[in-house]
Order: sequence, then C-alpha cells, then structure tokens
Amino acid sequence: MPLPSMKDVEPTKLSLQSRFRFRCYRGVKCFTKCCSNINILLTPYDVVRMKNRLKVSSEEFLGKYTSMEIDAKSTQPFVRLKMLDDNEKKCPFITVEGCAIYTDRPANCRYYPIGQGTLRKEGEEGPVNEEFYFFIREPHCLGYQEDKEWTIESWRKDQEVDVYDELNREWKEVQLRRNPLIKELDSNQQAQVYTASYDMDRFRRFVFESRFLDVFDIAKDEVEKIKIEEIALMKLGFRYIKYLLMLEETLKVKKEHKAKNT
Repeated sequence: MPLPSMKDVEPTKLSLQSRFRFRCYRGVKCFTKCCSNINILLTPYDVVRMKNRLKVSSEEFLGKYTSMEIDAKSTQPFVRLKMLDDNEKKCPFITVEGCAIYTDRPANCRYYPIGQGTLRKEGEEGPVNEEFYFFIREPHCLGYQEDKEWTIESWRKDQEVDVYDELNREWKEVQLRRNPLIKELDSNQQAQVYTASYDMDRFRRFVFESRFLDVFDIAKDEVEKIKIEEIALMKLGFRYIKYLLMLEETLKVKKEHKAKNT
C-alpha cells in the first residue's frame, strides 16, 4: 500500500471484525488514480513474487524497479518501488487495463484502502506484536461509495494479503526490535541485511559459494530445500538477519568451527 498522507488516514484503530463498504473495478471513475505519485515499501516476499512474475533475477529486478534507502533510526536498508520518470510518476506496472502484475502485486497494494501497522508492546510473558488496521480515505477514491461490504478479515482473505503477512511476519518482527549494543549498522552489515532480505539469487550464492555452510550447522534436508525453494531460502535469510543483528541465536555455529576460533 502506498504510504498515505496523514490527512487521509482516519485516526481510528480497527480490528479484523471492523466493517466497511468498498469496491474497485475498471468502471469506477477513479480507476488507477491511486497508482501514481505513490511511495510503496516492498517486503522480501513482494520482491520474490514480482521478480518471478517478470521472469528476471532478483538482482535485475532490484536494479531496474527499486530504489534503496537507509532508515534513519534503525540504519537498516529498505527498498521502495521506483516510479516512472513522467509527469504523473506512475507505477511502472500500471496500464489502462489496470495492474499488469495484479495477481503478484505487493502486499501494500493489496491492503488498500486499508492501512496496516504493527506495535510491539509488553505482554504477560514478555514483548508481543500487535497488528492493527485503519482506513485510508483519499479524496480521489470513490470505492467507498460502492455497496460491497467487507470485514477487514474478509478483505485480507479476498486480497490474499493474509498469505503475504504470514510469510513476511518474521522479517517485520526484525523491524520492531533493536539490539541496544548495536547503535547503527556499518556498510558491510547493511549490505548483508539487504542481500538476505531482498536479493535471493545473490543470497543463494553466498550460502553455497562462501564458507556459510562450513560455519553454520544447517540440517541436510534444509540445505537441499533451499537449493530449490525460494521461500525456504527467504526464511533462512530472516534467521541470518536476526543472527547478524544479535537479536536471537537463530543459527548455530558448528562445533569444529568454534574450536578453531578458540
């Protein structure tokens, strides 16, 4: 979903059972107006789906369709979808017929006109993540005038964004946690986080062509899985990021490697 202007955000916290009316289709007068001059943050699973849809490598997709920025607070790298360099700053995948990659569009686009956020707060057994939702009502959007009724839960299922949320949950969790011992990431750490998050082709080469498998104790069945399954590789990337940022001991160093370095 495009990052909304705060003036278009309704300041009401919604639940999965909150109800609303909305429909977007080619016949509505505002069709595709929400696809220009927007700021779309991409998640790791977004990149996997989009680059596979376009039949290009992750390196080619990232180079052609995204821009990278460093978050000022966490110093972690993020990627955003690069808009066309025209007067309207259109999404590169929008056409008069609609989205050219609609079935593989990003999670944020799937959520629209709902916004989704996550808070980390203290629970009875330690910190827990709480997801919440809100309405985005941009002046040009006429979808709210339609009669189709939804709950946020049914909207998520219909748009298949629940699948995206599940696959991105571990990565999102990293964004909510900070290691107080690491005030900011150096350029090497940033490059590793970027690769493990978004560049699956490069990350696969790193795993199999570096000393990664000599250092870390990865089960044989998992090694075989990550050779051919990008989702398994992506999840390994999330574990590696947590290990790298010292958030959790998600990877175990082999005993023989420990012995050599003691």
